[in-house]
Amino acid sequence: MLNIAAAVITFGLIILIHEFGHFLFAKLNGIYVVEFSIGMGPRLISFVKGETRYSLKALPFGGSCMMLSEFDGADDAGMLPEGVTKEDVQGKGFTDKSVFARISVVAAGPAANFLLAFLCALAVVSQVGYMPAVIAEVEQGSPAYEAGLQKGDRITEIAGKKVADYRDIFLYQTVNPGKPYEMEWEREEGGTRTTYSSLVTPVYSEETGSYLVGCYFPGYTPTKNIWETLRYAVYNVNYQIEATVKSLGMMFRGKIKAEDVSGPVKIVSVVSETVSEARQYGFETVLLNLLNLSIMLSANLGVMNLLPIPALDGGRLFFLLIEAVRGKPVDPEKESMVHAAGMAVLMVFMVFILFQDIKSLIFP
Repeated sequence: MLNIAAAVITFGLIILIHEFGHFLFAKLNGIYVVEFSIGMGPRLISFVKGETRYSLKALPFGGSCMMLSEFDGADDAGMLPEGVTKEDVQGKGFTDKSVFARISVVAAGPAANFLLAFLCALAVVSQVGYMPAVIAEVEQGSPAYEAGLQKGDRITEIAGKKVADYRDIFLYQTVNPGKPYEMEWEREEGGTRTTYSSLVTPVYSEETGSYLVGCYFPGYTPTKNIWETLRYAVYNVNYQIEATVKSLGMMFRGKIKAEDVSGPVKIVSVVSETVSEARQYGFETVLLNLLNLSIMLSANLGVMNLLPIPALDGGRLFFLLIEAVRGKPVDPEKESMVHAAGMAVLMVFMVFILFQDIKSLIFP
């Protein structure tokens, strides 16, 4: 039960930070925030402080920062607290503000997620370090062995892309299974560094069910100073963003099956299992594992919300950028229809993902 509670709290905090980003910039821009809520469905706890209602809702997934007049022509009369009239909030609506103020409010949600991911990464890197792309072992007869790689070599580039960490190699091989690629590496020889390169073709391993090149890497290495810690924290977030974008590309190309896509139920299950496995090693290990998962989930949520899909932050930003370029907004009625259609599609997709989540838990 404690594992599930930790998972729900972790997931809820990531959503809370996202919505708080919107909330903070709405307040900074003088926009009337009607309700700030965590969760979906009926209210469990609710109170009004100042001009805003704060609510905790029954379903621990999602959240909202409901602002006055989020769309032109919206009827806000039913949204206002008792005793507050439309005249009292004149000029405080979302659509009353400049287009750049509205862009800042919408973009603040994903930005808050990236900031949270960075802070979590900073904590993790400062404690455990990073994973250098320095070879610890080369399997005899493997593609890496045939290419001339040796223990102690530092891989610097694969397929023309600079390598900062072992995970760059892992990500490339995951996205391009079995595809040959040019590998470049450095070797210390007599006090000088020599650069080598060779074409490497991964081979399929029946044991692991994946393509391998036969070189293995050490675990984490501590950072030397604060600047290296900051650099690898930024890298960590960048890696998660890149992994999310490339995973989306694989999904659209049909390389990821529907059952491999995780929704909130499956995410909570994964977090719960991670906590359960880490508890035997103590609180610090549990915390580090939760922080690692938070980096991935927060960066993932930030990227997903920036997709130009109606009803998501990215869809809202798309229309606001059109307004900024044209100098006038898109017809409010048409924009509302697009967002409503997007929300309908999104709800169908969420139901499908929820079904897949439950099915995978019942029939693993």
